[in-house]
Amino acid sequence: MLKELKDPANLVTVAGLLISVLSINLAIEGRSELAVATALWALLADHLDGVVAKWTANRSDITKNVGKSLDSLADLVSAGIFPGILLTTLSGGATWAIAIAGVLGLASALRLSYFGSVGLQGGNFIGVPTTYVLPVVAAIFMLKPWFPGSLFVHALGISLLTVAIFHVSPLRVPPTRGAMYGVVTAYCVLSSALLAFR
Repeated sequence: MLKELKDPANLVTVAGLLISVLSINLAIEGRSELAVATALWALLADHLDGVVAKWTANRSDITKNVGKSLDSLADLVSAGIFPGILLTTLSGGATWAIAIAGVLGLASALRLSYFGSVGLQGGNFIGVPTTYVLPVVAAIFMLKPWFPGSLFVHALGISLLTVAIFHVSPLRVPPTRGAMYGVVTAYCVLSSALLAFR
């Protein structure tokens, strides 16, 4: 079992998972901007592991299957659990925030399970991928100075709830390809830097 971690793509996935755990700890400590900045690197790891997998020769079927499952579990932590913990912490444990965190966690798990069973349909995802939530969270945080008082936390909550609904919707979303990898990478790196040093 542990030998599957020798696979380069699986190592990248594990790195993303560990980054997500660090992000959760930062959120609990109240270092929310740094938590989001760190979580964006988990998203980068999620995009990179697929690229590394394609470039790694002679991967066994077991290694591939373990990698797929590991990738989904890492996504659940970074995109389904972390944002909910962040919201709950920022709200001071408000009941409405806990409810949204629960809805997001459930929607993320259902979305990932569905994709694991069905895969792409007609070359598209069904429902918005779970990883889309992290760029949304980063955008809300970058707009934070323009939100008066507690409106920021409520805006974050509404955003997470909206994305959760889109996770389980019948929307068809094309996968990230080609130049979009560069766009996602640039957004994550720049957003991470702005939030970390603000």
